[in-house]
Amino acid sequence: MNTYKYISALLIFLLTVTTFSCTKLDQKLNSALTNEQARNALGTNGTSLLLQTAYTDIGVPFSDLGAISTLEEVTADESLVPTRGGDWDDNGKFRALHQHNWAVDGVNTIIEQFNALNKMSFDATNVLSFTPTEEQAAEARFIRALALYQLLDLYGQFPIRQPNENLLNAPKVYTGDSAVSFIISELTEILPKLSASNASYQANPDAAKTLLMKCYLNRGAFNNRAAPTFDNADMQKVISLGNEIINSGKYTYTPNYFDNFSADNGLKSKEGIFTYRNFSGVSVNNSGIHNRWWPTLHYNQGLPGKIGGWNGFATVAEFYNSFAVSSTAKQTLADSSLDQRIGGRFYKGATDISGLRPGLLLGQQYLDAGLTEPLKDRKGNPLSYTPTVAADLKETGNNLEITGIRAVKYPPDYSNNGANYGDNKAGNWLMLFRYPDVVLMVAEAKMRASAPDNAGALALVNALRVARSATPLTAMPLVNTANVYDPNTLLAERGRELYWEGVRRTDLIRFGVFTKAWAYKPASDARNLVFPIPSSALAANPNLKQNAGY
Repeated sequence: MNTYKYISALLIFLLTVTTFSCTKLDQKLNSALTNEQARNALGTNGTSLLLQTAYTDIGVPFSDLGAISTLEEVTADESLVPTRGGDWDDNGKFRALHQHNWAVDGVNTIIEQFNALNKMSFDATNVLSFTPTEEQAAEARFIRALALYQLLDLYGQFPIRQPNENLLNAPKVYTGDSAVSFIISELTEILPKLSASNASYQANPDAAKTLLMKCYLNRGAFNNRAAPTFDNADMQKVISLGNEIINSGKYTYTPNYFDNFSADNGLKSKEGIFTYRNFSGVSVNNSGIHNRWWPTLHYNQGLPGKIGGWNGFATVAEFYNSFAVSSTAKQTLADSSLDQRIGGRFYKGATDISGLRPGLLLGQQYLDAGLTEPLKDRKGNPLSYTPTVAADLKETGNNLEITGIRAVKYPPDYSNNGANYGDNKAGNWLMLFRYPDVVLMVAEAKMRASAPDNAGALALVNALRVARSATPLTAMPLVNTANVYDPNTLLAERGRELYWEGVRRTDLIRFGVFTKAWAYKPASDARNLVFPIPSSALAANPNLKQNAGY
């Protein structure tokens, strides 16, 4: 194990100096440990350990609301982070992200996630250098494909090395259709090599099919984000792959929506296609899933006598209203009865312990299930969340702690007398690919096909809505470009089902409305359709090119 720790440290160092290919690297570094020496040092279990490292890389970037989720959601129309006095200013980065006003190297999250995703790609590629089995190689290539897809989505390009390449040479960079085609070819090649018996927290055939669907559906947007196009052959691929998953019989809609995100969702959810597994009470290999509820809940909104959250992230009234309800005053039980995804209902394991009703939190909050013990903020005022925030996203005075509808998608893990509420010990599995997304992608592809099947798409969506206790729609256009919050569109349905799951920015770009004005954001420049490449990466790898407009 000590040998493995040494090699892991070396590999991390190599990533630092070779993902960005510093051409001034001392040649002696490359000869410090040959692949053969490394293989011998790792021993028979070495490749498995390296593969586990690649899996672990998925954890924090995808779990933490402050990581990839910030880039995908705070830049979109469903999430914002107001500055609350001295809290949550972070040099104005959250305001800059929501208002599409970021600069090159101006937001640390943009830099950090570029590095994190490249590390994930590097570690997955490294597995391929150490005599993996066919199954291990397929799993590593899936993890790499996931990292590359996210890099392409966010930054419009990605660097990549193949196994055993000279680490002193700059990695090749893929952009545009060549980038999409590379990921598609990788996934297509490994698909028959992934074990059908793999669990949802392992790379599996359905996970590869889902990622392929995302590639085909977004190909036209990745190639021209300002004016996406949709090739019929790509749409037919989406439909075919999706139908294979739908007709497999492996997945059904979970009766209680929030069971998909609970501390025991590994047992309860019937929708997980690809997940990141966590264990209640165990900090080893845990990704910090508690960062799904800490950033949004109020300081007093937790277990009695214990801090609840950090009072930051919120959503907006317009998104709440896209459930076809009104947020002018407070959430009512009538609202929650219209669509279980909005929340506001008793949820065993949360409401009976802390009074929390998962979902979108609006109005007075309570400490108990019976709604008899109203919570207060730190100034002693009623803890009653308001639907609106300050127009400039800077809160002052009595509004500091109560503005903004809060979203709690993952019910906190209150097990073990609250010991798992934080500190990387929560048991909620992270849902990376979920069955309803597959269904909604098939519906979208049907509508975008050269011979649209709008009736078939509507039937798929209404089956999902019935499962969520929502009234079926009578008609459903793809999008209302004049109002991104129009509740009758497919875009709105994707928002209701997949809110705060890290896909909203991608959706808005594909539907052609990302640069439109929406709540707390004016119309924005086309350059914001991709993030800038960090200057440090550009300086180290001459094959990377800065995106237009930066």
